[in-house]
Amino acid sequence: MSRYRILVLGGTTEARQLAGHLADRPEFETTVSLAGRTAEPKPLPVPTRSGGFGGAAGLADYLGTEKVDLMIDATHPFANQISANATEAAKIANVPIFALCRPGWVKQAYDRWISVGSVAAAVIALGDIPRRVFLSIGRQEAHQFSAAPHHSYLVRSVDPVDPPLTVADCRYLLASGPFGVEGETDLFRFNRIDTLVTKNSGGSATYAKIEAARALGLAVIMIERQVPSAIRTVYDTEAALELIDHLLPPAK
Repeated sequence: MSRYRILVLGGTTEARQLAGHLADRPEFETTVSLAGRTAEPKPLPVPTRSGGFGGAAGLADYLGTEKVDLMIDATHPFANQISANATEAAKIANVPIFALCRPGWVKQAYDRWISVGSVAAAVIALGDIPRRVFLSIGRQEAHQFSAAPHHSYLVRSVDPVDPPLTVADCRYLLASGPFGVEGETDLFRFNRIDTLVTKNSGGSATYAKIEAARALGLAVIMIERQVPSAIRTVYDTEAALELIDHLLPPAK
């Protein structure tokens, strides 16, 4: 029996969930591609590949060589370059594509958000008065806060921050979600955090820090998404499975 070949650009909880469902579908041959930025990614129930493709042209070549029938962009909401390459590659190779992207968080009553459009803007938004900052934006861009050395930082990431911050007061915490509200609240209190800096990644795995900040009345500098997806987008695994069945109907 010939099988449809699906390429999932992964690295998110949603990609992992989708892979779990597709692994049980014998009519699909699914591969998840990971960017390779996480040192020890969690195992997946389908074959994986790691590393880049060499831009849009390289990805288009891969789609053609591997005879991919459908590509799903389930990368991080802030992986703008990867998503742009995927959109262009799908067009070049004439392969159907859609995005699986969780919705962003929405400001609630008592949230003290300052919304900004970039990491650089978040650095500026911290201001001149020294703050005790909990930095939760991933490891690759954290170094930009070296431009504001008068603040104290607690930086949480899955893998070590590289390059590290060049400031007088900075500590690092290696951990991965999901996190609980009680634990996040205790973490903020113990470290006397007064400001949270985070990206509007959405989802439930790390939302507890938003709830804890709300309960404690902390300021939140929220880095908002700037590039809307240029392709058809669904927002949960169930909708993704329905769309896959529509795009790749069973053979009669």
